Amino acid sequence: MFDFLQGYDVLGAFWMTVKLTVLSALGSLVLGTLLAAMRVSPIPLMRGFGTAYVNIVRNIPLTIIILFSSLGLADIFGVTMGTSDFDVQGFRLAVLSLVVYHAAFVCEALRSGINTVPVGQAEAARAIGLGFGQTLRLIVLPQAFRAVVVPLANVLIALTKNTTVAAAIGVAEAATLMKTMMENEAQTVLIAAVFAFGFVVLTLPTGLFLGWLGKRLAVKR
Repeated sequence: MFDFLQGYDVLGAFWMTVKLTVLSALGSLVLGTLLAAMRVSPIPLMRGFGTAYVNIVRNIPLTIIILFSSLGLADIFGVTMGTSDFDVQGFRLAVLSLVVYHAAFVCEALRSGINTVPVGQAEAARAIGLGFGQTLRLIVLPQAFRAVVVPLANVLIALTKNTTVAAAIGVAEAATLMKTMMENEAQTVLIAAVFAFGFVVLTLPTGLFLGWLGKRLAVKR
């Protein structure tokens, strides 16, 4: 029944999807945290930059961002991402695009978590001599992260599904292989079912685990 899978590296394609997801998630978390700090910063220029970044990037389709990374950065400006290997360069450009796009959503999730922290805690921190950075790092962000595990899980699930856009620049992940198989094989419905099931396996356990973790870590007020 599944003879059509022979000769295709389905597990390898999903492993590429996992690598895209993990690296992009880590990068998005770092950049999104920095953007969230900018958005609540007392410095107007930093607040303005964070606000502009989020409002602009969230309203640009991911496909446009990833195509610009490939056609703009690589082909026009000659950005090589530290390698001359076309496949590695495409992978790194895909990670960069996913990070740039999803960092905006991580930022907004974190900012909502920051807003749940009572203002009195930040005022108390300032009263004992802590600066903005120390207050954010030691008092506010730990509580904010605990409050937004579930929203961050939703961003992670969306990121996992959005890795399929990397197919637009030839990254050999799951969607790229599915397109190739559909062009060469007759079992279109079965092929789609196999890859849909693969993404369910990747996203459903993650969502259930992070949902459970969010309840365990929720700050009791």
